[in-house]
Amino acid sequence: MSDSSSSVLFVCVHNAGRSQMAAGFLTALSGGAVEVRSAGSMPADQINSVAVEAMAEVGIDIGPEQPKVLTPDAVEASDVVITMGCGDVCPVFPGVRYGDWQLDDPAGQGLDSVRPIREEIRTRVLALLDQLGVQPVQVVPSR
Repeated sequence: MSDSSSSVLFVCVHNAGRSQMAAGFLTALSGGAVEVRSAGSMPADQINSVAVEAMAEVGIDIGPEQPKVLTPDAVEASDVVITMGCGDVCPVFPGVRYGDWQLDDPAGQGLDSVRPIREEIRTRVLALLDQLGVQPVQVVPSR
């Protein structure tokens, strides 16, 4: 990819945990150089509070976000679509680059179980930034 702004869509079933954490990391680590969206095939009513807490520990506030429904327009407007192990629940559209990240679902898990998921997502987002040719910016935890 070139220096022109890339657009990435993260998709999981409920858009309440994994995809929101990934979107939070990509937004923060790209410093706004990447257009970031997230959506779910069956969105939850609200974001997973433990995911919000886990991200707050690393200085990223995803609390104001709301789960959003996956639409064909969101996919078509994206250069890259990353699914989060949701299998055939996530529809496939032609002409878009796809990736699938097999990640544990943080739903119903405590903070100690969500932290390793958060760190796996951070690692994958950093690799994605490298693929996109975007230099990550430093995120300082707010403590």
